[in-house]
Amino acid sequence: MKKVLLFLAKGFEAYEASVFTDVIGWTRELGIDPVDLKTTGFRTTIPCYWNLIAQPEILYDEVNVDDYDALAIPGGGHEAGFFEDAYDERFLNLIREFDAKGKIIASICVGAMPVGKSGVLKNRKATTWDLNEGHRRKQLTEMGVNVQDKQLVVDNNIITSTGPATSLDVAFKLLEMLTNEAHVLAVKKDMRFIVDNK
Repeated sequence: MKKVLLFLAKGFEAYEASVFTDVIGWTRELGIDPVDLKTTGFRTTIPCYWNLIAQPEILYDEVNVDDYDALAIPGGGHEAGFFEDAYDERFLNLIREFDAKGKIIASICVGAMPVGKSGVLKNRKATTWDLNEGHRRKQLTEMGVNVQDKQLVVDNNIITSTGPATSLDVAFKLLEMLTNEAHVLAVKKDMRFIVDNK
């Protein structure tokens, strides 16, 4: 069974995290090509951007990259301390390990920023949060990234996107890369994104 590691930084966006838990969770409900997901972070309890508190399933020190096929990174709020964890060298090293082994890295919104800071996006295509006069995009460009004016960008094993509205697209793209398009369509039907009126 394929397995996803969902990293929750302090101040993460709950919605952006939930799309990964739900889309991947529905694969197990269907039983066609089930995928597992585990949450981790640096803290035993993690406050999200909008006050929800999460408790990761496994301690960060227990993470073994070889146990996972993909790393999922929701974005979060600067004001809520997101970059304290997202730019922590331990997490940047984790991103480097996933990329070095060719494993999928799926990020939403400013979740692309630690991916860029880790160096694995240098001279590669990506996108990130595009409001506030493109401040985050400028930062990503300064990290050597070829920033694209697109909602969602896939460069080999790395998925990046612009904001919360793209969250489900990222989760479904991750599922497609882990399994196949037919499985994604089956999950979308079961979740009622696609309604078969026959």
